[in-house]
Amino acid sequence: MIKNFTLDYWIDDGWYIGKLREIPGIFSQGETFEELIENIKDAFKLMLQEVTPIPVRNFKTAELQMELFWNANNLLKR
Repeated sequence: MIKNFTLDYWIDDGWYIGKLREIPGIFSQGETFEELIENIKDAFKLMLQEVTPIPVRNFKTAELQMELFWNANNLLKR
């Protein structure tokens, strides 16, 4: 199965640094953009190897309502 992910990346001190937007905790770096992509894919594969599935037969879902304590518009003004 193929799934698309969003790679957020930036250049810091000559290195390409990136993270997968949809999966918190998947970060990597590379000397080139191509190396960053390779390393992000490796980090994702390593994460999948470490995840132990939890056998759940009948799980339930609930919607949550939470108050935000910051305003995204304030970030754009900086």
